[in-house]
Amino acid sequence: MSEDDVDRIDRNRRHFLTVATVVTGAVGAGFAAIPFLSSLQPSARAQALGAPVEVPIGSLQPGEMVRVLWRGRLVFVLRRDEGMLTRMRENLDQLADPNSEVVEQQPDYTANETRSVKPEYLVVEGSCTHLGCAPLEDFEVRPSENWGGGFFCPCHGSKFDLAGRVFKRVPAPTNLRVPPHRFVRDDLILIGQDTGAA
Repeated sequence: MSEDDVDRIDRNRRHFLTVATVVTGAVGAGFAAIPFLSSLQPSARAQALGAPVEVPIGSLQPGEMVRVLWRGRLVFVLRRDEGMLTRMRENLDQLADPNSEVVEQQPDYTANETRSVKPEYLVVEGSCTHLGCAPLEDFEVRPSENWGGGFFCPCHGSKFDLAGRVFKRVPAPTNLRVPPHRFVRDDLILIGQDTGAA
């Protein structure tokens, strides 16, 4: 073997080793960068705390309610039947704020007698405006108590009607809050975003 052949083989070996080292280093740097780049994204918890929440309502029957979490807050989505809508118009003199005049309680598009985008569906935060307890649904009608159904907070006795409006002479100062929301489709509500509310 001549000296030129040995030089050529050495050059080929050096070239192969150089290429192999560069490729291995690039792959290693890529694997090292993945966790670093992943750490720059918000955590699932952070995303859940701020992200809008989709609520499918296609199977929700009249008189039924679902609970969801949005930004760590409990939200009630109630599909009201015709009887509920009728009872909401009765005994308005028992309510502290029947016209929802405290502006901060709801977005402008729900400042109406049903406090909703579509009268059939109520979307309210399930947090009593007194001390933040979670009111219980009590949809049973009891005429002897002048109760047409609504929400009752067992902690301190606050009561809210089927539109989340607070009764007089209870500890809660204001109506239940209506979060920003919109109907994406007839069977899907997006809570936390109201751009394009229908």
